Amino acid sequence: MLTVIGEGLVDVVQRSSGIEAHVGGSPLNVAVGLARLGHPVQFIGRYGRDAYGESVAAHLKASSVMLPQAPDGLPTSVATALVDDDGAATYTFDLAWELPGLAERLPFMLQGTTLLHTGSIATMLAPGAADVLAAVEHSHPSATISFDPNCRPSIITDADYARRQVEKFVTLSDIVKASDEDLAWLYPGVDVLDSARRWLSLGGAEGPAMVVVTRGASGPWGITAAGEAEFAVPRVDVADTVGAGDSFMAALLSGVVDRGLAGAQNRADLRALPAKDLAALLAHASRAAAVTVSRPGANPPTRAELNRVEAAAEEAEATI
Repeated sequence: MLTVIGEGLVDVVQRSSGIEAHVGGSPLNVAVGLARLGHPVQFIGRYGRDAYGESVAAHLKASSVMLPQAPDGLPTSVATALVDDDGAATYTFDLAWELPGLAERLPFMLQGTTLLHTGSIATMLAPGAADVLAAVEHSHPSATISFDPNCRPSIITDADYARRQVEKFVTLSDIVKASDEDLAWLYPGVDVLDSARRWLSLGGAEGPAMVVVTRGASGPWGITAAGEAEFAVPRVDVADTVGAGDSFMAALLSGVVDRGLAGAQNRADLRALPAKDLAALLAHASRAAAVTVSRPGANPPTRAELNRVEAAAEEAEATI
């Protein structure tokens, strides 16, 4: 069982052509991405007893994501995304993030979890962030932990606070993914890859086994104890970038699971992952993100779609 804990919300996307509403939230998108890639996954997050909350629940269930958390009496969170003519999105948020009573249910809800993913607003915004940290600490002895800070400076404006929170989660994580923009904001004036290399050392033998940096059109870069790797991203016509990083994260984790590396008992093997295998994971994740940016909204690929993209890429490489 894979578990994702974090925020679910509704993205209200404003383009020059009009306004659309899509279910989103970085952790929720990762949960959907994992489920579409064929993995059993549950999503632990909050949503309200309102029309937006009903759409959140329906969206998750449509992709076979299990939803053990019932709706509560607060409004469902909303993110307004303003998409420019180049497809880039900027966000404003109306959020409620708390998980009342979660601590008592955690041992039961996390039984059998082999990988737990979290990140973004859920790990930063009080009071829910403390519950998320408790869930990570509870799962760490038995499960692979993954984390994507997905920083939102418009919500968490204090970079010093954000840095402290991020490093708490990085220290407890096996797999960390961040964008170059995240790292530049957290560590201004420091080369983003040097910051990622430092993250790999946090927590010593119990710290990250893999750190990956996404760099937009420059392609992702990653590091394990066994070496570094990168991947040149395929060219694609961009509809928008909403959810691209989350699709990348889901496919990266899917690749780890497919290789039999999920679970705390596999930490040593994950840490020793050769650079060539890391490069293959980066390619797999990049192709998933390319599918997502080719269509509007946070709409990650199914395994069948991603298989077709990868087969076409392999065929193209064979003719070179």
